[in-house]
Amino acid sequence: MTTGRDLHSFARPEQVRVTHCSLALEASFPRRTLTGSVTLDVKRVSPDAPLILDTRDLEIHSVTCGSCDAPFDLGDTDPILGTPLIIRLPHGLNSVRIAYATRPGATGLQWLAPKQTAGGRHPFLFSQNQSIHARSWIPIQDSPGVRFTYDARVLAPEPLTALMSAERCGSENNEYSFRMNLPVPAYLIALGIGDLAFAPLGARTGVWAEPPVVASAAREFSDAEHLVETVEQLYGPYLWGRYDLLILPPSFPFGGMENPKLTFATPTIIAGDKSLVSLVSHELAHSWSGNLVTNATWSDFWLNEGFTTYIENRIQEVIYGREQALMEQVIDRRELSKEMAGLSPRDQILHIDLAHRDPDEGTTRVPYIKGALLLRLMEQVFSRPVFDQFLKRYFAHFAFQSITTADALQYFQRELFDSFPSQAAQISIREWVYEPGLPASAPVAHSERLDTVARLARRWQAGEISAGEIPHTGWRTQEWLEFLQVVDRPLGADQMAALDDAFRLTQNGNFEVLDEWLLMSIESAYQPATSRLEQFLLSLGRMRYIKPLYIELMKTPAGASRARQVYAQARPGYHPIAQIALDKIVQP
Repeated sequence: MTTGRDLHSFARPEQVRVTHCSLALEASFPRRTLTGSVTLDVKRVSPDAPLILDTRDLEIHSVTCGSCDAPFDLGDTDPILGTPLIIRLPHGLNSVRIAYATRPGATGLQWLAPKQTAGGRHPFLFSQNQSIHARSWIPIQDSPGVRFTYDARVLAPEPLTALMSAERCGSENNEYSFRMNLPVPAYLIALGIGDLAFAPLGARTGVWAEPPVVASAAREFSDAEHLVETVEQLYGPYLWGRYDLLILPPSFPFGGMENPKLTFATPTIIAGDKSLVSLVSHELAHSWSGNLVTNATWSDFWLNEGFTTYIENRIQEVIYGREQALMEQVIDRRELSKEMAGLSPRDQILHIDLAHRDPDEGTTRVPYIKGALLLRLMEQVFSRPVFDQFLKRYFAHFAFQSITTADALQYFQRELFDSFPSQAAQISIREWVYEPGLPASAPVAHSERLDTVARLARRWQAGEISAGEIPHTGWRTQEWLEFLQVVDRPLGADQMAALDDAFRLTQNGNFEVLDEWLLMSIESAYQPATSRLEQFLLSLGRMRYIKPLYIELMKTPAGASRARQVYAQARPGYHPIAQIALDKIVQP
C-alpha cells in the first residue's frame, strides 16, 4: 500500500526488503554500549540490487552471508538521516549477519545512572525509536513503511531485568529471549533494562516499574483491562496478545510510546486520582491506529495520531463519562489554537511536507488534534453508528499494513463518502488535509463544568470573589487547567500569591497542573516559584512540559540567564532527543 517514497530512509525496499530481524545484544552500562549482531532475512525483488540499511553512528565490525564475508560500503553521512550501509548480497542468499556496536551517544538510547532512577541503586536503559532513531542502535531499514517480524536475545547485567516490545520467551543466566511474530516497523522495536517489578492488572494486562513505583502505578492503571475491552467493542479485537505498561524514569522525553505489547509511559501521569490516564487510553488506541495500521511515511503521521487521539477521547467517554471527554476536547482545541498561532503555514497542514527536515519537527499538536477534529466532524456528519462501523472496516482492511494519506483518502471515498454523497458534501477533505489553518467546519466542544470554572476565574480576576471563596473541591485536572488558562496573564504579584496561598499551586503534585502554573509564574515573574521551577526542570525530561518553560524563560534577559544556568545542569540528564530540541532553544 506504500505509494509514497520515504524521504527519511536510505532503504530501497521495493528492490530488497527486510522481512525478519534477529538480534543478539549485550548491554554494558560502564561503556554505555550495546554490542552484538543482527541477522536480517530479506526478500530480493531485484536480484542484483544491494541491500541498503539505515545507520547512525554505529561501529560496523563485519558483514557476513553464511560463512562468507559480504562486500559492504558506508555511504556519505547526512546530518539528519545518518549513514547508509550498502551490502552486496551474494547471488541466491537471502540472509545477512552484521556484527556491530552502538556508541554512548546513540540518539535512540538513554543510559541512566542509579541516582537518576526511583530506586537509586541500579542503572537503567531504555530505547526511544520514533521517529528515525532505531538506526542509532540497529542497522535496519528504518522506515514506517517497512514491516518485519523479529526475535531477540539480550544479555543484561545481574540483577537487572530486560523487556522488549515482544513476547517474553524466558531467560537463562540473565540472557532474555523475545519473539514478535506480527510484522512491525523499526520504530516499534523497544528495549528496557532496569530493576523492575511486575503487577498484574487483568488477564492480559499488567504494569512493570521500579519497585518503589509499581504499587502506585498499579492503582493508577487498574482500569487497563476495561480499557482494552472498550476499544474491542468499538473497533474490533485486540490482536497483540498482552497489553502491559513499563513506567520509565522521569527523563523519558514523551508522555508515552505505543510499543506493541509494552507501552512505555512517563511517571508524570501517576497523579493518584486517574485524572491523567487519558495518556494510557491514547497509547492503547495506537494498538489499532498506528501499530495495526501504520503511516507509511512521517508526512502521513496524522494517520497514526489523529485517529488515535479521536479513539482516546471515545475511550475516555465510555470509562469516565461524557463530561470528562468534553473537557478534554475543549482543552485540546485551545492548546491546538495556541500552538498553531506560532506555527508557519506549512506546519499547520495534516499531510506535512518534511523534505530535508527532521521528522521529529512534525510532532506538533496538528497531526494529533486537527486530525482528531476531522474524524470527529466525520462522526457528526455521517452519525456515530455509521462512522464506528466504517472505522472497524478500515482497521480490518488495512491490518498489519503501512499506508499513505492517499491510500486512506481513497478508502474514505470508496467506503464512506460514495455511500452518503449529501453528507460527504459537507466535508472539504482537501481543505482539511492539504491546507493550513483550522477549517470553519471544525467541531466546537462545550463543557458545562469548564464554563462554570471560566466564570469563576473571571469573577476572581474582576475582584468579585477572593481565591479562598472559589469552590474548587473535586476539581479535575482539566478544571484546574481551565482556570489557569482563562485568566488574563501576566498576573500581578499579589494575585499570584493569593492563588498560591489558597491552592498551594507551587507544591502541586499533579504535573499537568504544576507545569501550567510554572509557565504562568515565568510570565508573571512570580519569584516564590523560582526554586520549584528549577527543581522541575532538573528532575523531568518530558518535552511537552519543559520545552514551553525554556521558551518562555528565553524571552527576557534575566529569564534567559536563568535558563542557561539550569540547562547546563539539567542537560546531561535529558534524553538525546530532548537535548537536540532544547539545544536550539537555549542558546549559549
